[in-house]
Amino acid sequence: MTHLQAGLSPETLEKARLELNENPDTLHQDIQEVRDMVITRPDIGFLRTDDAFILRFLRARKFQHFEAFRLLAQYFEYRQQNLDMFKSFKATDPGIKQALKDGFPGGLANLDHYGRKILVLFAELTHVASIIFFSHVQDSFPARFGGIHFVNQPWYIHALYTVIRPFLKEKTRKRIFLHGNNLNSLHQLIHPEILPSEFGGMLPPYDMGTWARTLLDHEYDDDSECNADSYNAPAKDLEKDLSPKSMKRSQSVVDPGVLKRMDKNEEENMQPLLSLD
Repeated sequence: MTHLQAGLSPETLEKARLELNENPDTLHQDIQEVRDMVITRPDIGFLRTDDAFILRFLRARKFQHFEAFRLLAQYFEYRQQNLDMFKSFKATDPGIKQALKDGFPGGLANLDHYGRKILVLFAELTHVASIIFFSHVQDSFPARFGGIHFVNQPWYIHALYTVIRPFLKEKTRKRIFLHGNNLNSLHQLIHPEILPSEFGGMLPPYDMGTWARTLLDHEYDDDSECNADSYNAPAKDLEKDLSPKSMKRSQSVVDPGVLKRMDKNEEENMQPLLSLD
């Protein structure tokens, strides 16, 4: 075991060997081979090429050297093309602070039965845009995504997805699941024991402010417009806003008691979106 693997359990090391082709005996050689490719892209500013950083990209691409380097290059190329986005990439930046308060990104406390982290997003983008975004993220961020699960998507999403599906990579197509109002299909892949009640789970309602409170600490404002209390509004206060017609169109699987107040247009643009990492 090298210092780069320090802190990993024997089970994790064995999983890395079997699933990622990670070999402690050749780890430094693998890293150096990726680092040696940096000179082939003088148009990109590689801000980090240290061992620990490159290892992330090797793991994300199962230690295929060229694929790991291509991901590394695309990562820095994206940063280079979006300088304003990364100029002040801190939790206290006004834009990021508001995003955190709005619940983006959100993570569940428990891992799934494969040991993967589960992210929860309430998509303000259209769901098709979310699919395209997910496809791009896979090609520019050092992570392995197990799948993206859409719940409560509008009725027209299946038709639109059929149109864009042929243009997606095969690995992306295999990882996209459109559940609609079928919670049983969701629970076959993500056990209800670790899901909040909004998704038919056995846990309390999802708290959108968890990440914000953790990252912002004393700077977090519980009176924010988009906090957990407004999300978990009582059902009796919302029933008058929920007509059968709007519920049918949105294929809602969310209990009315935990729906956030929103008008008809917002309802179709802010649907629960579950993403497995």
